[in-house]
Amino acid sequence: MTDSTATASPQAEGASQDILIHTEAGITTITFNRLDKKNSITRAMYATLADALDAAAQDPAVRVVVLQGDVAIFSAGNDIGDFLEQKPSAQDSPVFRFLRGIATFPKPVVAAVCGPAVGIGTTMLFHCDLVYAGDNAAFSMPFVNLGLCPEAASSLLVPRMFGYHRAAEALLLGEPFMAEAALEVGLVNRVVPPTECNMVAQTQARKLAAKPLSSLIETKRLMKGAGQAAVLERIAHEGESFGRMLTQPAAREAFTAFMEKRRPDFSAC
Repeated sequence: MTDSTATASPQAEGASQDILIHTEAGITTITFNRLDKKNSITRAMYATLADALDAAAQDPAVRVVVLQGDVAIFSAGNDIGDFLEQKPSAQDSPVFRFLRGIATFPKPVVAAVCGPAVGIGTTMLFHCDLVYAGDNAAFSMPFVNLGLCPEAASSLLVPRMFGYHRAAEALLLGEPFMAEAALEVGLVNRVVPPTECNMVAQTQARKLAAKPLSSLIETKRLMKGAGQAAVLERIAHEGESFGRMLTQPAAREAFTAFMEKRRPDFSAC
């Protein structure tokens, strides 16, 4: 039996308003709410996300989690300034806690994506169970363009879902692909008008929340199967490569160029 009372989670009460957390009728809705910075994600936001997922996993009254942004933008990815101030070098850093949390989350996760979803804004979706996109959604994984490598096990999951050649195009070129292309390769379940996207996600979440939680958890566990261990291993392996590449000339040039608002020059990298 679910509690229909709307509540704010303990994490939300003490955290920045950059992440909003609301629980009602068995559904925890996590909203990116940093529109002035295009919903780019800071260390503090990753910590809030990780804590919210952990709380939702442990709470028997929560049956579904919904991730959503604004009708104009889902997330621009990492906040570059915050990211460069303290690079995520340890596996217990907030970003890795979030990645492991969403990768192993036992209950259904539904995402509503409108506008740009950059970097982690796209790769977190591979760990969601249902994804609904506004017809203005633009997905991109520009890691190579930043002198880096994929994260969130995307080097494993993107080829598995897209097929190798489409994955190579998405990960090696790092160019955006739109909602209809995401639908074609199976990243999203349905494309809808942006103003309807969050509502569609909530409707589907309510359907899930009305089902027996034990069946939802066991079905998801069986679908994930032995592959979950490989996903966690790849997240750790990518993290090691990512951390190493952050110190190399290509990444330094990419981030310097970004901060200086110029095109990077990789001719010496």
